[in-house]
Amino acid sequence: MINPNLRLENIEITGPITPEFAEILTPEAMSFVATLVRTFADRREELLQRRAQRQAEINAGKLPDFLPETEHVRESEWTIAPVPEDLQDRRVEITGPVERKMIINALNSGAKVFMADFEDAFSPVWEDTIQGQINVRDAVNRTIEYSSPEGKPYRLNEKTATLLVRPRGWHLVEKHVLIDGKPISGGIFDFALYFFHNVKKLIENGTGPYFYLPKLENHLEARLWNDVFVLAQQELGIQQGTIKATVLIETILATFEMDEILYELREHSAGLNCGRWDYIFSAIKKFRNIPDFILPDRAQVTMTTHFMHSYSLLTIKTCHRRNAHAIGGMAAQIPIKNDPKANEEALERVRADKRREVNDGHDGTWVAHPGLVAIAMEEFDAVMKGPNQIYRKREDVHVTAADLLKIPEGTITEAGLRNNISVSLQYLASWLRGSGCVPINNLMEDAATVEISRSQIWQWIHHPKGVLEDGRKVNIELFRELAKDELEKIRSALGEEQFAKRKFQTASEILDKIITDDQFVDFLTLPAYKYLS
Repeated sequence: MINPNLRLENIEITGPITPEFAEILTPEAMSFVATLVRTFADRREELLQRRAQRQAEINAGKLPDFLPETEHVRESEWTIAPVPEDLQDRRVEITGPVERKMIINALNSGAKVFMADFEDAFSPVWEDTIQGQINVRDAVNRTIEYSSPEGKPYRLNEKTATLLVRPRGWHLVEKHVLIDGKPISGGIFDFALYFFHNVKKLIENGTGPYFYLPKLENHLEARLWNDVFVLAQQELGIQQGTIKATVLIETILATFEMDEILYELREHSAGLNCGRWDYIFSAIKKFRNIPDFILPDRAQVTMTTHFMHSYSLLTIKTCHRRNAHAIGGMAAQIPIKNDPKANEEALERVRADKRREVNDGHDGTWVAHPGLVAIAMEEFDAVMKGPNQIYRKREDVHVTAADLLKIPEGTITEAGLRNNISVSLQYLASWLRGSGCVPINNLMEDAATVEISRSQIWQWIHHPKGVLEDGRKVNIELFRELAKDELEKIRSALGEEQFAKRKFQTASEILDKIITDDQFVDFLTLPAYKYLS
């Protein structure tokens, strides 16, 4: 157990602490955070260094493949520990940031699961991060309420979705908390505070501390999370295996280690999820220097392309062999209220996407908007009569490394380049203002979609094959010309006063710097984080 009298030596919080924030940042909670951080900080740093080394190998032409040294894990028969009752049926999951009204709406949406997000759908402003912890605590306690500026009340229904929380990835830090003089892992901070304050109430409520783990690149990173879970449970006297975590397969390297990732987390595993947008970003990022690897317009890289569908099928086969859930990808569409025809076309794309997933064997899927829950539910209900499809082992699926690395055909267009620029500017400006989940062009954009957009622009500029279908080479001059044009369109639409307020100038400067830099920036949110309070 944590010693409540432990002195908080060498722990410094630089963000403001209101009386309400102090309920989260208690001495006991922060000593628990410090225990986890100090135990695992060196390993986290080593694993991030390992990412850099792996990138250097890929740059030198060593493409990923299934690991010979872990063949015994892939070839032997084992399964994950059974998952709790409230994680058996996950046919529709809704995601969103840890904003108070959004949490209530998502838990009331009719979805089976709500993932409260401290990561890609969230801008980690200090006040919002700690307020997010207050909001999820109040959701667990069922005391969460919200009143809109117009006076409309929001509170939880009797029946709500099962709550999962996504902490930040291994690469992100919480700069407002220094332990032994260094900023700490954002992921450990998010996980530790939620677990510390809520685990006992969750168990009392008949549920548990359930998580989504983002951006893992290999099984050693999964092992680190598992060790964090083991120590956290040990410190608070919680039975081992109480924590359950679903890993997002959203990096192309993790696809080659899915068995191994499930194996590392087998006592704590709740399956895998196809994080499709980050996966596309990861493919561009990892193979950015490979002469033949270049992706067409983002809109052309759908789940029906060979390499994306192969990854989805392999996830299902791998999970079901291990008695684990395989959750499908995000439908980012949002209802289009002022154009019924465009709305129906968008919803039909959602239906087709969910139909493919459930027929392939996925056990659930993601949506970003409450208006899509019923549509996704209909498609899964029509095919999946039980709580999941784990009994469908998909032994007919045979996916090779070549399948996972097959470059999709398509074109690079000026419209695609302009869209990438505009989405990047609009998302970045919103993120800098503290909002990480943004409706743009009838899609709910988060950090993953802007990462695709800006990484494509960089790749097209720095890659010999980055040529528009009309023959023009994408270069810095063309990028700057179109960026100026897209910025003016935004300025014209908003008006000068709103344009100035919304941080578009800063967003434009950040985007220009990372696009024109010879060195690829691994995550857009790393340099942008210094602009957040």
